[in-house]
Amino acid sequence: MLNEKEILNLIDEAIIARKSAYAKFSNFKVGAALIDDRNNHYSGCNVENSSYGLSMCGERNAIFHAVSKGMKSINVIAVVGDTKNPISPCGACRQVINEFSNENTVIIMANMKKEYKVVKLIDLLPYGFKL
Repeated sequence: MLNEKEILNLIDEAIIARKSAYAKFSNFKVGAALIDDRNNHYSGCNVENSSYGLSMCGERNAIFHAVSKGMKSINVIAVVGDTKNPISPCGACRQVINEFSNENTVIIMANMKKEYKVVKLIDLLPYGFKL
């Protein structure tokens, strides 16, 4: 488990990633950063499209970036949005996190004030589907 300094550093990585978000339709920017089982760091942001169904969340972009570099398992992922309370991953992102999770995968949900909540994936997706 990460200590508070490490949590805040990962939140900072997600905030930096959020700056690159392409959110011209909703103006709701999201950033994500993760650490894999080899201690590599990856980040991503949301990218919207005028065909809304083709938009992609920050969490999934961070995960797909990591997978393209050989990531097999997520140890921790942080997600940040400009929300009153810490932001939670959507259902689709929870399922994708689940695909690359291990028994200890942790999710850090945060807002731009760096208020955060740390949960295990099992708490957000208790009956996640895996083949």
